Amino acid sequence: MDQDEAREIKSQLADYVHELLAAHIEASRVEGDDTEIPARIGGREGGIALGLAPRLDGGYGVALRYRLGVPTTRRVVRRVAEQVGPTIDVRRTGRIRPLVAPAAGTNPTPRPPVVTAHALGETGRVRPLRPGISIAHADVSAGTLGAFVEVDGALHALSNYHVLVGGPAGAVGDAVLQPGRADGGRDPQDRVGALARFVPLDQGRVATVDAAVARLDEQQVDLDYPVGRITTTAPALGAEEVAKVGRTTGVTQGRVTAIELDDVVVGYGDGLGDIRFDDQIEVEGAAGAPFSRGGDSGSLVYRDDGVAIGLLFAGSETGGQNGSGLTYLNPIDAVLASLGAQLAGARRDAG
Repeated sequence: MDQDEAREIKSQLADYVHELLAAHIEASRVEGDDTEIPARIGGREGGIALGLAPRLDGGYGVALRYRLGVPTTRRVVRRVAEQVGPTIDVRRTGRIRPLVAPAAGTNPTPRPPVVTAHALGETGRVRPLRPGISIAHADVSAGTLGAFVEVDGALHALSNYHVLVGGPAGAVGDAVLQPGRADGGRDPQDRVGALARFVPLDQGRVATVDAAVARLDEQQVDLDYPVGRITTTAPALGAEEVAKVGRTTGVTQGRVTAIELDDVVVGYGDGLGDIRFDDQIEVEGAAGAPFSRGGDSGSLVYRDDGVAIGLLFAGSETGGQNGSGLTYLNPIDAVLASLGAQLAGARRDAG
């Protein structure tokens, strides 16, 4: 089926899925068993995401994603798959979290992200600044400097809200460090700029982007990626071979396995809780390797031809076809538009 047909089926399935979820949840409560019930997030029952999945014949099917370990969603998924048949692409995920590095002395579960000592990316102090290095708000552990953008004629560093803002206490003007605090960064000696703009995240609202920019104190930077300079953006169409350079896993390759994913629930922990994202992009790592790990948040994801498609912000460490987890991106054009920014020297490709 073509993209428009897949969108129509996805829309119909969305209502059906949430009716089934609501019915199963109510039945569980009546029976007195409310364990492992998906939360209600943004006005809908969370736990199952729907999008478009690229197919080998060049067409599209419906992508359905559900979290491991939740019996209610598993039962609903089984029923939906039986109804839809082979045009649905079903994949399990682990818990989806923002991919910031762990703070010093913490022991995340179920499996700790790669810490500084084992990181393949750049965790040290780097001057001039360049994409893929450690960066963060002064009170955040560490994420990745994804790109350089122009805002009101000035050069800024682009990353995620949870990297450059951290949470509700973050404010415009706060110090941004390179490297991030988890990698030894200290204020003021490692300050490289100040938080300038961000898109707020609110537990009660559906989000599209997790994004922020910091105005840089020093305007001399290195704009090159492993594929050269990236000045062009395009929407993800599905099945693209992509890459990124991140603070933790360095340069990795993957493939876009779903687009236009709605109801992607990301657990931000204390302060923000669970937030639902719509219109997201999914990537799976190549050759059984993970595409990202904790600390890679903020990485710019680009096609093999050097065209940017997304900003990495979250992922799971389990699930997916190869078991190494799935990575989620905000569409790059939505990110830039929300911040009033453009890639340094950018032009937009129609696809």
